[in-house]
Amino acid sequence: MIAITDLLQDERLPGNYFAVDAYIKGDFEAGLLENRRGDRLLALPETLIQAIYTGIDKETGQAAGLVLFNCGRWWGKNFYARFIEEVSDYYSKPLAAMEMVEFLQCLKQCWKTHGWGTFDFDMNYYQQGFLVIKIWNSPFAQQPLQAKPACFLEAGILSAFFSQLTGRQLHCVQTSCESLQADCNRFVLGLPERLKPIAAWLDEGHEHEIIMAWLCRGNT
Repeated sequence: MIAITDLLQDERLPGNYFAVDAYIKGDFEAGLLENRRGDRLLALPETLIQAIYTGIDKETGQAAGLVLFNCGRWWGKNFYARFIEEVSDYYSKPLAAMEMVEFLQCLKQCWKTHGWGTFDFDMNYYQQGFLVIKIWNSPFAQQPLQAKPACFLEAGILSAFFSQLTGRQLHCVQTSCESLQADCNRFVLGLPERLKPIAAWLDEGHEHEIIMAWLCRGNT
């Protein structure tokens, strides 16, 4: 419960830091975008993202997925550092002192405000050592490089972000993709050795629910 004395002592009560109308600022006529701290933001048109995917595919062939994943990991490390700095500064407390619900809401809103889609967690497999992340309306779910999930960039971002967050080296594998007519993009986070079988199951065309059932059966 909030005490009346706290309300009188605090100069402000922090709200939603990543609220779109407060977080994104700038001179739109001049083409300048900034966040509420004055840091520059970059808007990427969909055609540019498609061109990057196509160019990497043509230049690197079968290695395109690995290239995109590693780019995502570099992006994810920087994204984590920036996210933690902004959130800790705004709420005047370190991440470790935040309630889990508060942290998760910040991350979901941050993802949405940056235009990366709608983000949610599936905790059904947490006790088995896996975290499933679901993303809708992702700008990165372009035409797949092969007939299987191909959002390697996002997988790299999530792998680096949650590795930094947990202090453990986590891998991330996508098991469903909007570009393949799935209802959303699903990403499985876990220890690298435990996620190894997923690649073969994806090659065989198995769906997310079956993959998770087999993963949990093999890791109980």
